[in-house]
Amino acid sequence: MKKTLLLLMLTACSFQPIFSGNDTDIYVAPISGINGIELRNSLNSQFGGMHEQNAVYSLTVDLKEPVTQYKALERAGDAVWQEVKLNASYVLKQGDTEIAQGSESAAESYTFVRYLVAANASYNNAVMNAIHQLSEKISMRTIAEIQKVENQ
Repeated sequence: MKKTLLLLMLTACSFQPIFSGNDTDIYVAPISGINGIELRNSLNSQFGGMHEQNAVYSLTVDLKEPVTQYKALERAGDAVWQEVKLNASYVLKQGDTEIAQGSESAAESYTFVRYLVAANASYNNAVMNAIHQLSEKISMRTIAEIQKVENQ
């Protein structure tokens, strides 16, 4: 009931969310590495699918290698909790004109266990979660910058 009431109130004031289901014409340039492929796929899904190189906007992303640090240690000195952090810088262009640039980071904690397969799975899940966080941050900034340009 509350959700319906909120939705009615928002539509009455002509509120339009930034992600309103519109297909945004942004070409995401290939990003190197396996994590880069995942980030590009995630960004493309945020923008409504893959677009050709002749799209109105182009986004170039430089993704750094993941950085891992210990967050918790047992008394014996073994790591039991770690954090993986991803950093990326990006440039958004409209044709040959740069309209925005910036950098974003995302981090995810994970349990480090002694069993190799479980440790790798835990790490890989943390990296994937960080990639999706990074994708959401970059896509929201990109959409906001495009909205500013189009409203001028």
